[in-house]
Amino acid sequence: MTMIDATDQTFEVEVLQKSQEVPVVVDLWAPWCEPCKSLGPILDAVIAELGGKIAGVKINVDENPAVSQAFQVQSIPMVVAFKDGEAVDGFLGAQGEPAIREFIGKLLPSDAEVETSELLEAGDEESLRKILETEPGHTAAIVALAELWVGSGRNQEALELLERIPETAESRHIAAMARTGVDESHASVQRLAELLPTVKSDDDARQEFVDLLEVMGAENPATAEWRKKLSAALF
Repeated sequence: MTMIDATDQTFEVEVLQKSQEVPVVVDLWAPWCEPCKSLGPILDAVIAELGGKIAGVKINVDENPAVSQAFQVQSIPMVVAFKDGEAVDGFLGAQGEPAIREFIGKLLPSDAEVETSELLEAGDEESLRKILETEPGHTAAIVALAELWVGSGRNQEALELLERIPETAESRHIAAMARTGVDESHASVQRLAELLPTVKSDDDARQEFVDLLEVMGAENPATAEWRKKLSAALF
């Protein structure tokens, strides 16, 4: 069997998180559903042929009310496809093999998407630049290239590159390293202490203080303490 069983408890991992790696086809079914018995084996066989390019998940709607409610299931079989954590396609009722092959075929990455994925995995500057030649706003490539540039001291170029995309937690961290010129191992509590008296009146000092906290990261036990000190100084 290629299709795996998922539950209310495992849905996030088996469907939402997994769909960040490969498309996931979800088969919503129940043991009493006769059309489900014909659809399931066809889905399983077609997905098995693809050797891991598509993941298949079966969810018994009778045993998993949270998923059933989330999908507003009124009729089964119901099939929903996920990519990048989002539902992107689906159908109701039993379908024949040709229709299922067409449905799943639309989920497979194009040649261009495969090439982009390979270039992103390579991760060197030449590969990342090649992605951006055809997709100037490719978020993952921009973040990866900006991180490379920060690592080699090209901080201003990294900041200008990051301006192309909306801010994310990852891009914010890299931008903070670019502005401060330090990484996690060199973010100084001593520097925070020096900046603290001036954060309320000096915009540059406040920005550097915030950036240093961002570089230190939430996992650093000192970060929470210095955030409280910043709040106290400002308010």
